[in-house]
Amino acid sequence: MEGAPSQLETFDPHPGKEIAHGSKAIKTRAQEIQIGSGFQHVAEQMDSISLVRAMTSDEGDHERAIYNIKTGYRPDPTVVHPAIGAVICHQFLAADTRTIDIPRHISILPGSFPARGGYLGDHLDAFRINDPLQPVPDLQANVSDSRMKTRLQYLEALNSNFAAGHQHPSVSNHHFGTPNLESALKMMSSEQLDAFDVSKVPGNERSRFGDTPFGRGCLAAIRLIEKGVRCVEVTLPGWDTHVDNHELQGKQIEILDPAFAALIAELKARDLLDSTLVVCGGEFGRTPWLNPLGGRDHWPHGFSIALAGGGIKGGRVIGETNPEPKQDAKDRCANLKDAHSVQDLHATLYKALGVPFEEELITPIGRPLKISEGQPIERLLES
Repeated sequence: MEGAPSQLETFDPHPGKEIAHGSKAIKTRAQEIQIGSGFQHVAEQMDSISLVRAMTSDEGDHERAIYNIKTGYRPDPTVVHPAIGAVICHQFLAADTRTIDIPRHISILPGSFPARGGYLGDHLDAFRINDPLQPVPDLQANVSDSRMKTRLQYLEALNSNFAAGHQHPSVSNHHFGTPNLESALKMMSSEQLDAFDVSKVPGNERSRFGDTPFGRGCLAAIRLIEKGVRCVEVTLPGWDTHVDNHELQGKQIEILDPAFAALIAELKARDLLDSTLVVCGGEFGRTPWLNPLGGRDHWPHGFSIALAGGGIKGGRVIGETNPEPKQDAKDRCANLKDAHSVQDLHATLYKALGVPFEEELITPIGRPLKISEGQPIERLLES
């Protein structure tokens, strides 16, 4: 949710309190859990969804906070950390027994800051596509098969001759036989490309997700997971509501509600939810008060993340935010009960997926870095 949703209009409403500024809440299928009034469809799936309502971040700038929420680390000028999808692909590469011709890490509607492979390598960057209603670009050769074959032969000869005169790993890695080029050529002719294409999905099935690029992205994500893709991120921008908060958050919720609910329901129907971890949230939250323009500003001191499937027990709420927060508090996180950091969120996700989150990975310069520096939120994982 790029731009940062308001927790008060989404997953942590405080109806009737001053901080709500008129925002309302609705009941859900999960006993005693209320969510924002625009989430009629998600409310029906809340017994499968849990909420962490007292998330905290040390970053209040969009770019830095997005980096933090995707990697579990704050930006560091000495290293680029891998996004969680890159780590998952790296950790499970040896265990993947299914033949897959398409990338295992994919970003749909990638936004301004798509997931990166970081020090694990650019080959683990998320493969980026836009609206799945459109074909994946640049996969069809613009010449005949015979001419394409000739071009590749020329490329191999050119690279081989060049590499022979430049005996350095960074040069020889550009040789024709590199995994990236071989994978690209394999993907161009793969039947698995159909997973990206939702245009052939019956209209009534597509409509459940909403007639939006984001809704179609969530539908495509399910199809890609079925093919063996390890991690898919789908971005919905437009949540940065410094003005007209209620109106603009409401428009975004109209897009998110059917897509998120249909995603959960369809994963259940395909018997995939238990093996698929779903995470929904932004880079931080929004202030518990309105500014003079009717907007909510940046607020990393208590926001919400929704999780489902993949070992996460549904119908639970972790943490509380103060319905009457003190704006001038020296430690604004004192307004929270049972707060958890972004690092803790990452440790929880990794543990749920069976990734040894305390294990150290080695950067190209020999620097050891833990997969996560957080501690799992055990109550999300308890039976």
